[in-house]
Amino acid sequence: MRIAIFHDYIGAIGGGEKLVLTLARGLGADVITTDVDADSIKKMRFEDVRIISLGGTIKLPPLKQIAASLRFALCDFSKDYDFFIFSGNWAHFAAKKHKPNLLYCHTPVRAFYDLYGVFLSRQPVYTRMLFRIWVGLHRPFYEYYMNHVDHIVANSKNTQQRIKKYQKRDAEVIYPPVDTSRYECKEYGDFWLSVNRLYPEKRVELQIEAFRQLPEEKLVIVGSYAAGDHASRYAEKIGQDLPENVELRGSVSEEALINLYCRCKGYITTAMDEDFGMTPIEAMAAGKPVIAVREGGYLESIIDGKTGIFIRPTVQDIVKTIATVASDPERYRLACEAQAGRFDTGIFLDKIRSKLSLQVEREI
Repeated sequence: MRIAIFHDYIGAIGGGEKLVLTLARGLGADVITTDVDADSIKKMRFEDVRIISLGGTIKLPPLKQIAASLRFALCDFSKDYDFFIFSGNWAHFAAKKHKPNLLYCHTPVRAFYDLYGVFLSRQPVYTRMLFRIWVGLHRPFYEYYMNHVDHIVANSKNTQQRIKKYQKRDAEVIYPPVDTSRYECKEYGDFWLSVNRLYPEKRVELQIEAFRQLPEEKLVIVGSYAAGDHASRYAEKIGQDLPENVELRGSVSEEALINLYCRCKGYITTAMDEDFGMTPIEAMAAGKPVIAVREGGYLESIIDGKTGIFIRPTVQDIVKTIATVASDPERYRLACEAQAGRFDTGIFLDKIRSKLSLQVEREI
């Protein structure tokens, strides 16, 4: 069976990109996208995956999102493949022409739904009306093409609930994959690790301010943002006036990232109601405890008190919990490694293959 996977863009390294490329490799599928960052693909070690670009987008929000939507809506690969998978916010605009199909949903577009007010409040006064116009015009098209999606798989129960609330659709949960065999605990080093896209909803500023109050501890932040994302001003701002014990590394190779996981003291994440979150799984696969906000998909992956500790999204909670975990991070190791095994790549691919086989049988 010839399979094509449509994905918004292959830009900054993130969980969505890793998932799509892992899925393409596992299924022998081609990836069809818009922008392609060859350096990111190389860093993630997916040079063997065939990627087809529909052409670049305009690197200015929301023109980038509109351009991607149009490229997917206008393309036609219906005669080239037998089954189609969509991933991301805009790839399903190709659903009308490409059937049978399935959407692997990371989340309904948060700027359209649950975080609309948050995104609106972050706009400068002079662009708020433009933001309202964009959402008002783009969301109906988003929902129109969503109606052409045959089946939906959600990356978490959290996302499943959003799909039910905003799309009035049912979705099966298949958790994202982590190749746990690549991780091991080499040491509990002298630094904490944080891996995020540099977006406002990741609330990285809380981590930075916490470590400003912990000069005896060190934080390494890995992450970047893609051109045309909504986060450029935020990313530039947090990069200014960093305390000496906080290092912002940008994007790194997969080997370098795995080495950081394997040698860090622990992992910290503060994303707002995260869809699911693959990075805590990666940290746990390396036997490292996770400090995470008690929100979103983290509630499905982290076992409070055993694989890490949940906190409120405040600087003081972060400071207090880092001191607690730092006293003996190794006590979490066995539970972390066992929990990470539940999300291994092999389990993910088996469930996806089973889902595809069932859907193809139904089509026949």
